[in-house]
Amino acid sequence: MLIWSIVLMGVAGILAGGALSLRQQRAHISWIITAWVLAGAALFCAYLLTL
Repeated sequence: MLIWSIVLMGVAGILAGGALSLRQQRAHISWIITAWVLAGAALFCAYLLTL
């Protein structure tokens, strides 16, 4: 299951980068919040897979 944790951490990093990019582009706040929430969920799932 370690490989899936690494994949999910990568997805979380991409989503966090996307949220920062959306913030620079002055996108609607709901898109930015959604990207951060999905990044957090991916990190949480990666943590759960390591248990």
